[in-house]
Amino acid sequence: MKVISDIASLREVVSDCKRTGRSVGFVPTMGNLHDGHLQLVKRAKSHNDVVIVSIFVNPMQFGENEDLDAYPRTIEEDKAKLVNDGVDAVFLPSVSDMYPCGLKAQTYVEVPGISDVLCGASRPGHFRGVATVVSKLFNMVQPDDAFFGEKDFQQLQVIRTMVRDLSMSVNVHGVATQREASGLAMSSRNGYLSHEQKATASFIYQEMTRAKALIEQGNAQFSDIADSIVSNLEAKGFKNDYVSIVNADTLQRPVAGDKHLVIVVALFMGTTRLIDNLQVAL
Repeated sequence: MKVISDIASLREVVSDCKRTGRSVGFVPTMGNLHDGHLQLVKRAKSHNDVVIVSIFVNPMQFGENEDLDAYPRTIEEDKAKLVNDGVDAVFLPSVSDMYPCGLKAQTYVEVPGISDVLCGASRPGHFRGVATVVSKLFNMVQPDDAFFGEKDFQQLQVIRTMVRDLSMSVNVHGVATQREASGLAMSSRNGYLSHEQKATASFIYQEMTRAKALIEQGNAQFSDIADSIVSNLEAKGFKNDYVSIVNADTLQRPVAGDKHLVIVVALFMGTTRLIDNLQVAL
């Protein structure tokens, strides 16, 4: 596996792939890799001749009081996992590589509307940071295909919208959320949870599954269903950020005739913010 830390070397690798007719699959990550990330790698390997993974903890998508400094960085362990899974190259840019003029002077990409609700409302500026860094990485890697987990459902929809609106020539693939045996969605932030908190966090999936069954049975009282999820999880010790049932494409309130919905949740277990979702097809 090639370990690349500068943009010029990355472009040499990509140019060689293009010149020899090999397709490039790309998995952008912030590191601290778990089985959910590695599932993205497996999907990329099944689609493409060459797989490139980036690891970059992006400061632009963190708010002032969020966990940028504490975010887990496990580069050596991550590289070992990527070697084991047959990744061709890992790109490890520095903050100065990505933002040579600093964050405040950086040209940014903003995806209006879909970025402003749910996590966008709770974390102002977050999706500006996501869209900007993903846009830059797409320009650097020039992938044929890019792979993102559906656990970060709003992020996936923001990126799909950006790619469509800016006419980017990359195919964006969503990969199903990987879960622990308890149903808890795999996430780097699960490492912040104690054993007891992790066991309690499994109730998020149980509540979403219950809600999905109600919707599939014809219950369209979406606000009431969402409120019941909040009540049941608050009784378990969670602090609510948001729980909503929305149109999966627009992330807006469902209207009559909508056939693709998603239950989206963000809750705090202690100081750790957990997000998850479950799609519903009618």
